[in-house]
Amino acid sequence: QAQLVESGGGLVQAGGSLRLSCAASERAFATYGMAWFRQAPGKEREFVAAVESTGRRTNYGDAVKGRFSISRDTRKNTIYLRMDSLNPTDTAVYYCAARRRDYPLATMWSSYDYWGQGTQVTVSS
Repeated sequence: QAQLVESGGGLVQAGGSLRLSCAASERAFATYGMAWFRQAPGKEREFVAAVESTGRRTNYGDAVKGRFSISRDTRKNTIYLRMDSLNPTDTAVYYCAARRRDYPLATMWSSYDYWGQGTQVTVSS
């Protein structure tokens, strides 16, 4: 069964940086649109960033624009989320998602077909 496995979460101080990774188990994901979402306790799942198969086109949620960067390495079948200038409001479980339709980039979680198990990011003040 196709899988997405996130890694790289952890505890970081405000102002710090982290890089999340999401490894896909099958080569088919190389043609899929990929994205990151996050969910904080008691809140709805929130769109963070998306990237299409070539990596050239990206989209970001308003809360992270200018601070986060999404990228993908097709050779490794992996996407990344670089997070800078983190603040406590970024604390959440971060999920990797994949969508069989590559483009346009989707911002609604219901548009995605595959999900990882999530990785916790905690930002202390």
